[in-house]
Amino acid sequence: MSARYLMGIDVGTQSAKVVIFRTDGEVMCSAQQPLRALEIPQPNRAEHPDDDLWHSVQQACRAAMTRFHQFGGQDHQLLAAGLCVIRCCRVLMRQDGELAWPVINWMDVRLNQPYQPEPEYGEVRWVTTTSGYITHRLTGQARDTSANYIGCWPMNDARQTWDDNKMASCHVRREQLFDVVRPGEMLGEVTSTAARASGLPLGLPIIATAHDKAVEALGAGALAQGEALISLGTYIGAMVHGDAQPHASEHFWPFQAALPGHFLYECMGVRRGMWTVSWFRDQFGAAALQDAQDTGVDIETLLGAEASLVPAGSDGLITLHDWAAPAEAPWRKGAIIGFDGRHTRAHLFRSLLEGIVFTMKNHLDPMMQALDRPLTQLVISGGGANSDLFMQLFADIFGVPARRNAMRSSAAIGCALNAGMALGVWQSYQEGVAALVKTGETFLPNARHHALYQQLNQQVYQQLHRALDPLLKRLSPLVEA
Repeated sequence: MSARYLMGIDVGTQSAKVVIFRTDGEVMCSAQQPLRALEIPQPNRAEHPDDDLWHSVQQACRAAMTRFHQFGGQDHQLLAAGLCVIRCCRVLMRQDGELAWPVINWMDVRLNQPYQPEPEYGEVRWVTTTSGYITHRLTGQARDTSANYIGCWPMNDARQTWDDNKMASCHVRREQLFDVVRPGEMLGEVTSTAARASGLPLGLPIIATAHDKAVEALGAGALAQGEALISLGTYIGAMVHGDAQPHASEHFWPFQAALPGHFLYECMGVRRGMWTVSWFRDQFGAAALQDAQDTGVDIETLLGAEASLVPAGSDGLITLHDWAAPAEAPWRKGAIIGFDGRHTRAHLFRSLLEGIVFTMKNHLDPMMQALDRPLTQLVISGGGANSDLFMQLFADIFGVPARRNAMRSSAAIGCALNAGMALGVWQSYQEGVAALVKTGETFLPNARHHALYQQLNQQVYQQLHRALDPLLKRLSPLVEA
């Protein structure tokens, strides 16, 4: 039998990634297309410029298919593509399928409220998600996954369908919404127009997944009872799988999982999480860049190597990650405290990473306690998992083993899993996970470092908001026009 292949299309905040897998789990080829920088037309607004999401999908798909053919792949061997696109965004479409307005990103304050028609939007026929929009571009179908409607949408998560009783409060009518299918079900087939634009085979089945973090959780193989996924992206999230929709909790939210019939429990994360690391590199890394070039390594590797020589706790330098304030506390700002004459760029870099891990621990631990699940292992996904230092910090601060997989981009794997199950490639998701998820290194906690981090967290980090919020509340009206 000739080889068979599955495609994962994963569109995040910063890039579109396409990976083509053999059904035995080996990666045949991949391609990635960076997205353009978000446009910030005014404070607390964030939009994707022009039609950037669709353009990036076209270019990434075309590059991946070119490599697929170069390596001997034939169109009929490509069984299906799973589609995963950024969650918590809003797309306004005209009747002809074109954008009525640029895609509104999840960092935009308008996403904290139900849809509000504005005169500048013009004629809006459809109100949908990013996955609905890209599905329509690829297949011509007004169809979307039920599992990417998070926030102000009239979705019944238990039944995975629209809730007529919520339409009015969400300011939408049923005829403005796409039909929905469940993860692992067919969205449609690639049209001739989309085939010409993207290079994808005409008629290729496009399969529904879920929102991006849920697809990452599936693709990371984070399915065990005490296992939690931490996804290192522009938004850093932590989540665990469950088989029921629990009652509401102040410590987490239940969402539809990419694993059909299951839920994903997710705690609060770090907004602009890995963005903060890139911000530090770009704003303060000029001298490090020359040093990196002189030693023949990339700048992230150099900064990580320097920071690994800094003692645990960064010699008292503490970073509070509020570069993007939460909706309930819009006055909050990021803060770095504890400077003295010992501190270097390496201390700053390590402190940024430690602050991310402290924040995630202080969100994840209460969720696991509310679920009555002792945390036994972390699975770390995303590009940040390439850093040995970052991996060790997760193990040391949480006090449990931290594992990374051989392929860091687990959302693409989750897409392929949903696609393969839709086509009957495997008998169960567990069988698919065993085929596609290749585990990598596991980092064990250092007991001495863990003890120090526990003290820093309890005595300092957990007290920072209480200490700084009054000052930042007074600062905000003085500097925010």
